[in-house]
Amino acid sequence: MGTQKQIEDNDFPTSGSGKSTKPTVVLVHGAVEDSSLWTHGVIQGLQREGYPFKVFSNPLRSLAVDVAYLRSLLDTIEGNVILVSHAYGGAVITQAGDAPKVKGLIYAGSPMPGVGESTNDCLERFPGGDFASSVDLIPYTLPDGTTGTNLLVKAEKYSYLLAADVPENVLALMIATQRPIALQALNDKLTSAAWTSKPSWQIRPLLDPVIPQDEFKFEADRAHSTVIELNSSHAIPVTFPDVVVDVIKQAARAVAK
Repeated sequence: MGTQKQIEDNDFPTSGSGKSTKPTVVLVHGAVEDSSLWTHGVIQGLQREGYPFKVFSNPLRSLAVDVAYLRSLLDTIEGNVILVSHAYGGAVITQAGDAPKVKGLIYAGSPMPGVGESTNDCLERFPGGDFASSVDLIPYTLPDGTTGTNLLVKAEKYSYLLAADVPENVLALMIATQRPIALQALNDKLTSAAWTSKPSWQIRPLLDPVIPQDEFKFEADRAHSTVIELNSSHAIPVTFPDVVVDVIKQAARAVAK
């Protein structure tokens, strides 16, 4: 990243009013987390660099529901959009990213499923992932009698699985504020994949026990993604927020050409 050109405001065309036409950045968190994931430096960096942005509160209920909510948010945005995901959010932006206004996709420690694949397929295609053995499955019942299963990471496994390089005080809050994801969301298969027709960037954590390294490479190769490797745990937006912002700047410059 250090050799890449710094992106300045004057790298972007301006509108008739003279205002920069930087794309709107939409941040999409993943499973067992919430929008506070982006408050450890990513939001601050976007504010500092003058990027318009939206933070999407991912429902984590099913792929169809989550994608529908994201598409509703995209409908409120004028102009070009770059979608940025963490973890399961990668499945959501892959399907919602077929909207014409979406010009680029950034995957920070995220799976990049293809059509007919689920998030769990990406965790299990190659050996080496420890996600399934590190979670608790919790049944739930809705008012209409419908039942399902929520998933949370075991407290004693959380640091190893998701956040081995996160400071203890931050780690404690991440464990305490986990948001359950419905198991269905991880099993739902995609019906479209925006990375087949749009540029993508993969920020690859080399110390991540969730997604096997062979899977990261497989996904980036077939999507022809630009790859940035980091000696990071799964929690890239917490541990390397400045890199996330730098990649957003790189993507914004690329799609502006």
